[in-house]
Amino acid sequence: MPDTWTLLIIDDCAEDRKIYRRYLLKDPQNSYQIFEADSAEEGLALCQSIHCDVILLDFCLPDMSGLDLLERLKKRKVEAPVSIIMLTGRGDEAVAVQAMKRGAYDYLVKQHLQLDVLQLAVRNAIKQSCLEVKLSKTQERQRLIATTALRIRQSLNLEEILHTAVVEVQQLLKCDRVMVYQFTSDMDGKIVASSGEPEQICDRLWDTCYQEESSFVTTQVAHSSVTTKQKNLVVAYSNLGENHHWRCRISHNHEASLSHLCFHIKEQLNAQANLVVPINLNQNNNPNPKLWGFLIAQPTSEDRLWPDDEVEILNQVSVQLAIAIQQAELLAMTQAALVKEKELNKFKSQIVTTVSHEYRTPLASILAAASTIKQNGAQLNESRKNRFLQIIEQKARHLSKLVDDMLLVHQLELDKTKFKPQQLDLLQFISELIEDQQEVLGDRHELILQVTGNHQNFWGDRGLLRQILLNLLSNAIKYSPAGGNIEIYLNGKESEILIEIQDKGIGIPVADQENLFKSFSRGSNVDTIPGTGLGLVITKACVELHGGSISLSSQEGQGTKVTIRLPRQHSNS
Repeated sequence: MPDTWTLLIIDDCAEDRKIYRRYLLKDPQNSYQIFEADSAEEGLALCQSIHCDVILLDFCLPDMSGLDLLERLKKRKVEAPVSIIMLTGRGDEAVAVQAMKRGAYDYLVKQHLQLDVLQLAVRNAIKQSCLEVKLSKTQERQRLIATTALRIRQSLNLEEILHTAVVEVQQLLKCDRVMVYQFTSDMDGKIVASSGEPEQICDRLWDTCYQEESSFVTTQVAHSSVTTKQKNLVVAYSNLGENHHWRCRISHNHEASLSHLCFHIKEQLNAQANLVVPINLNQNNNPNPKLWGFLIAQPTSEDRLWPDDEVEILNQVSVQLAIAIQQAELLAMTQAALVKEKELNKFKSQIVTTVSHEYRTPLASILAAASTIKQNGAQLNESRKNRFLQIIEQKARHLSKLVDDMLLVHQLELDKTKFKPQQLDLLQFISELIEDQQEVLGDRHELILQVTGNHQNFWGDRGLLRQILLNLLSNAIKYSPAGGNIEIYLNGKESEILIEIQDKGIGIPVADQENLFKSFSRGSNVDTIPGTGLGLVITKACVELHGGSISLSSQEGQGTKVTIRLPRQHSNS
């Protein structure tokens, strides 16, 4: 409330005006700045140039009746209501009723006017005016918040929601810029929506966490910090750092205190007084909401003070924004689940098709070999019998691998495969695997390992690595039907391990290469070479579980090179 109230006396009697002034200046509770007018026109002119909190209006004026003047005063467009007290020399109840109907706050009879009566009437008029102002602001605030909330929640697209929020809040608070800052899972984050250029505000927020046992809030800017007890919903901060001038007002309505909030501010910033409120998501009735991010308003001038009603507006908008964000995220999760379900159904359909196709040929070979041994076993020499047994074994292994591959791909599709890293001697691991493969290859293929760099201190999942290497070696051998060398390069670099497998086989047509990492996709030139199109899918998934990457280069008829990059130590290990 102001220290001094502005009061206008409109009365053509100078003696009466003098009495009113004397009475009011003796008021022990309020101070007044008093203006006087002896006619209606002069009073109207003063009302145009100054805002009056209270007007003492004489019923009888030389140029206009008090009731007519009252009507004209009430029709004026003013930002704040004015309380008008009608004064008359007659105690006429009919006049009093007319005055009250036309908007007068009170009616006083001059003959009965005493010091305490006038003081009390003016005080009550001021209180009434303040209540009307507060009510009007509350109603307007609720209307604006409701309108803003409606516009924010008209969309279920998160990007549109955030954009609408910053635009609406900027117009609502008439500020220079509004931003939405979102935290990532590691409590780093970024500005995801801005009504202006976010780079001019701050580089980033970081190191923010909840500590329920703490009753303090700490804000750090540059090299200095301010700590204060969080007793109210709104905590004001000031900071003057080296080459940085910044003030932040934080509204925080969460049960747990925001224990550590850090801003990195660009050096070229001048002083700012930013208003910041948290965006908290309530999840599954959890008593401790998730801190999703912040809604930040930047003022148009560096010395702007944020009144409580504007702070409350931003708080309520952040609540509506949180609801809209939750709805958008729920929709996105539902849509993702539907897409996943559709992909799984498609995958199951492909499995049925693949099984019916891929199983028929090896099963036919197994049945033919078994039938020949059963019917003609006595006539078969040992060499022929072993050949049929070898066919049965090879086809059975092929069927077993097919089942294993489909089960593994199914687990990968459902995100059920776990990454279990351990420290490995990578050279020994690869050497032993190559040695095992070489024993069953025969003379047509030779596996050659070349090692460079430092391959020590590597962490990986033994089972997943085995899948990676066996799939790539199997492909290199299978798609080199004419034989030849398969070269394996192991190159240890500072932060990663590079594995390359190069063959001189049939290669892959360029048109087929972009789809090779999709389930059941194969090169169009494989002819009768058996395969399911799952090997590279499994390999890619296993590489990505290591936090690595896979790439492929190939020319039809000239061979294929697959390159694997694996970090030495996975971030989750």
